[in-house]
Amino acid sequence: MARPKPWEVDDELWAVIEPLLPKVERRARHPGRKRHPDRSVFQGILFVLHTGIAWEQLPQELGFGSGMTCWRRLAEWTKAGVRPRLHELLLAELLSANALDFSRTAVDGSHIRALKGAPRQDEALSTGAGRAASTT
Repeated sequence: MARPKPWEVDDELWAVIEPLLPKVERRARHPGRKRHPDRSVFQGILFVLHTGIAWEQLPQELGFGSGMTCWRRLAEWTKAGVRPRLHELLLAELLSANALDFSRTAVDGSHIRALKGAPRQDEALSTGAGRAASTT
C-alpha cells in the first residue's frame, strides 16, 4: 500500500479539523464565484508549508486552488483563531493516546520569546537570622 503524502488529510483527521473552520455563507444577491472546498485548500496550505515553495508557485493541476486562494484562506483562518484551537485539540488527543515523547524536547530563545525589560523577580528571602556584618 502506498504511503500517504504529508499534505493529504484523511477523513478521520478532517472530522477533527472541519468543525474548527468558520462557516462562510454565500450571499443570496451577487453570490460571485463558488468558494473552493476547505479540505482541498487546507491540503494546499499543507503542501506549500511542507515543500517550501512560494504561494504563487502552487501548481493548479494538484486541485488545491490557486496559491492566492490558499494564502487568503490561511489568513482568514488565522484571524479566526483556528490554529491555536487546532493545536490544542490535536495535542490533547496525542496526550490522551500517550503518543508524545518529550524526551527530545528543547526550549531556547528562538522558540520562546524573551521579554526585554520585564520586571525582575523579587529576591529570595533569607532564611537566616539576619545579614552578616561586612568584613571590608
